[in-house]
Amino acid sequence: MYRFKLTGLVLGLLTLPLIAACNDGPKNPKTSDPSAGAVETLTVYKSPTCGCCKKWIGHLEAEGFEASVEHPANLDAIKDRYRIANNLRSCHTAVSSQGYAFEGHIPARYIHQFLANPPADGIGLTVPAMPVGSPGMEVGDKFMPYRVLLMKKDGSTEVFASVESAAQQVQPLQQPEAQP
Repeated sequence: MYRFKLTGLVLGLLTLPLIAACNDGPKNPKTSDPSAGAVETLTVYKSPTCGCCKKWIGHLEAEGFEASVEHPANLDAIKDRYRIANNLRSCHTAVSSQGYAFEGHIPARYIHQFLANPPADGIGLTVPAMPVGSPGMEVGDKFMPYRVLLMKKDGSTEVFASVESAAQQVQPLQQPEAQP
């Protein structure tokens, strides 16, 4: 009798890891649709004491990204590695799994847009400096219009998006209408 109970217990313990491995884990509501693909993880390089960076990471995560945070001893070396010119720098640098760089307080919607269709000559996006009202830089209801710039392989930039209002930062991107 005890032998059968012991055998059942052992079999149950052996199958537990297999059952657990089949669990997909928690679903992110922004990416739980199978057609949406996997959740993108951005590695964020920042100073350990920067509060606005922490707020920006919260914005990213609320918009469907995962963030892995690192605090390098030399943040400028990271920016140099990803070819971010001095005049385009901000307080933090995020890097996608594909190696694209996202510098500063870029709204997540534009990072999603960039990653969905990366320009052939693009190395990433930047919001130079730290515009008041951008994600992570909220100060009451104050807002300063700013531009999201596309950084190119040849070192040049072009405007990727002009952000004229705080509401524009979180509006869903317009999807093309289906053609009959």
